[in-house]
Amino acid sequence: MSDEDGARHTRRAYLLGGSTLLASTLAAGCMSTGDQGATDDESDATATTEPTTTGETTTQDDGLDTPYSVSIEPVGEVEFDSVPETWVANNGSWADMGVALGLEPPKALWLTSRYHTQYYDDVDGVSVDASDMVSLYQDGVSKELFYELDADVHVMDPNFLQNRFQGWDQSDVDEVVENVGPVFGNCIYAQHYPWHEDYRYYSLYEGFEKLAQVFGRVDRYEAFEALHDDFQANLAPAVPGSSERPSVAVLWGVGDQPEQYYPYIIGDGTGFKHLRDLGVRDALAETSIKDFHGSRAAIDLETLLDVDPEVLMLRGYESKTRSEFEDTVVSFLESHDTASALTAVENDDVYRAGGLYQGPITNMVLTERTAEQLYGVEKQLFDRDRVADIVAGDV
Repeated sequence: MSDEDGARHTRRAYLLGGSTLLASTLAAGCMSTGDQGATDDESDATATTEPTTTGETTTQDDGLDTPYSVSIEPVGEVEFDSVPETWVANNGSWADMGVALGLEPPKALWLTSRYHTQYYDDVDGVSVDASDMVSLYQDGVSKELFYELDADVHVMDPNFLQNRFQGWDQSDVDEVVENVGPVFGNCIYAQHYPWHEDYRYYSLYEGFEKLAQVFGRVDRYEAFEALHDDFQANLAPAVPGSSERPSVAVLWGVGDQPEQYYPYIIGDGTGFKHLRDLGVRDALAETSIKDFHGSRAAIDLETLLDVDPEVLMLRGYESKTRSEFEDTVVSFLESHDTASALTAVENDDVYRAGGLYQGPITNMVLTERTAEQLYGVEKQLFDRDRVADIVAGDV
């Protein structure tokens, strides 16, 4: 990169020195083993601090004194010369947080196909145009693409680039940080990959607060936090007692005629928050199938029939409407010799399970949808107008 190219990154943020150097964080990895209990980690969010400022400061229109710094594990403390204007994100959890903060959508995500913007159709006044959004993963991850995108901040754990895919090492991440913009993030969507231990995970709302601090929009975060409290209060009486909840198997289906499934155990992370909040009884957690979770090993319909859960919730079909899902996947199961014997198929209790990557808005949409599917809840559980007002900055 030429000196002229480097000079144009006038908004580029940078990592502070000392113990918070990026080099000291990369050995940690991105996912860890841990307790897979279905606990509501959102309600146990620990206190986080407001951004701190260092050195000579100036005040921007958004009220932030610059430069300022925000800390997140495993990256450490990141200093920003000014509030970022452009960004890329690892997944739809972070992207949805940005929408909730009233930001322009990220320029890129790891896989745009897994950012299901149709969820916003449920909230009048909120919409996202992802047509120009770029997928970072394209048969590998190109470092040149990071230069082309020229984002002010990359919201992802740098370990993800190294531990999940070959071809990147610490020097590549350091180069992006130095020449393009900082990396700031945490693997919050799931916690079941046995890549390492002693990793500090954040709940959805802990991560949301961190992102709000980066973009100087803590007021919107606080408004959503209050709305989420109201949502939880409305949700609680809609959840039946544990003995009345059906047993549910969560699996990733393969294709429109699925005979192979990748099982999930309901655990921590944003991808399971709607199921935890609904107190879903995990049909697979107490079976030998739990050992397949996170191993990328599939089970067949005969194995699933041995468990015979009352409800099937299938991932991998969020791009389909409810009727499209029923006309393809459910129709196939009903006509299949083995699948048709499943209690869930016989009772017409096969549903889309919701996306892996949930943020503050999409989580409420999916939780409400799942409450209807599992418990017959018909009323709206959150205030759509309030969501649109907060996104617009009316806090």
